[in-house]
Amino acid sequence: MRNTAKITTAVLVAGALTLGLSACGSDKDSSSSSDYSGPLVVAASPVPHAEILNFIEKNLAKKAGLDLEVKEFQDYIVPNTATEDGSVDANYFQNQPYLDDFNKKRGTHIVPVVTVHLEPLGLYSHKVKSVDALKSGATVAVPNDAVNEARALKLLASKGLITLKDGAGSEATPQDISKNPKNLKFKEVEAAQTPRSLDDVDAAVINGNYAISSGLKPATDALVLEAATNNPYGNFLAVKKGNENDPRVKKLAKLLTSPEVKKFIEDKYAGSVIPSFK
Repeated sequence: MRNTAKITTAVLVAGALTLGLSACGSDKDSSSSSDYSGPLVVAASPVPHAEILNFIEKNLAKKAGLDLEVKEFQDYIVPNTATEDGSVDANYFQNQPYLDDFNKKRGTHIVPVVTVHLEPLGLYSHKVKSVDALKSGATVAVPNDAVNEARALKLLASKGLITLKDGAGSEATPQDISKNPKNLKFKEVEAAQTPRSLDDVDAAVINGNYAISSGLKPATDALVLEAATNNPYGNFLAVKKGNENDPRVKKLAKLLTSPEVKKFIEDKYAGSVIPSFK
């Protein structure tokens, strides 16, 4: 069982001040009105993000003077909305294209603090052992959120399975495919469900964290895997705009990019998760 702190959100009520001002501990609109006392509560995907944070909490945080609490989420929505409304102080689960799309569509104000690692996206199958073995008309499951679907299609295009139209960007969909020599069919499913779809489709493009959580080893099990070099999908620690200077956040950012964390990532994930810092 993962050693994850169970979080009960506390509401701090301040009395009326002589200047007629009041403050609330969950008000994260600006660094001047934020309460930076107490533990730093971070929302994270279980693997590898919460595992990395739990390593820090057990081995590094106390010496750095950081009280760290980790709250796990299986989805890609709540960590940002909880950071926006102040239910948590920060999150660690996403990449820049996903965050840009999320902020644009939901009107949130989340900003990155420090990039930590890359989880290469991969194509997996329970039915074939190579890309060449995919038959004409094979069905491929892809994540149904805009950014990860486009990322999946770009992976397939990079391996010559499809060709995307010129200009197809971070919101590409199957409608943007210009050439499909194997006549692949695409099944759009929630990113978290892509590993479970493997028994129902010929292959599936799966995010690294969900692949690892389901027992897959991206470095060895993927039919094809994203290249790490110049990859824009590094995962980072993020906060609501205005909280970048929270001293607790700064401490965590330093620990997340420490030699100890780099070694932990390399030893534990053996190439399935790659540190993005030197």
